[in-house]
Amino acid sequence: MKKISMYTLSTCPWCRKTKKFFTDKNIPFDYIDYDLADSETQKRIINDMERHGASAFPYVMIENDIVEGYSPDRYTKLLGL
Repeated sequence: MKKISMYTLSTCPWCRKTKKFFTDKNIPFDYIDYDLADSETQKRIINDMERHGASAFPYVMIENDIVEGYSPDRYTKLLGL
């Protein structure tokens, strides 16, 4: 299984849908809620997102592929489902 990590916002409905997508398919993932993280972690997240040209949440990393926003079709394709 590919490693999946994401940056999300605790109040974002699209972020909740993204987490639900992976949870419903029993696909393990790690996430950090940006708005609940400490300032050092927030800086790291912003730097990582800017390095990849992303500016919106959810920010999903599937191995080396980045998906910005809620995109179940793209998740499915990248995971080979």
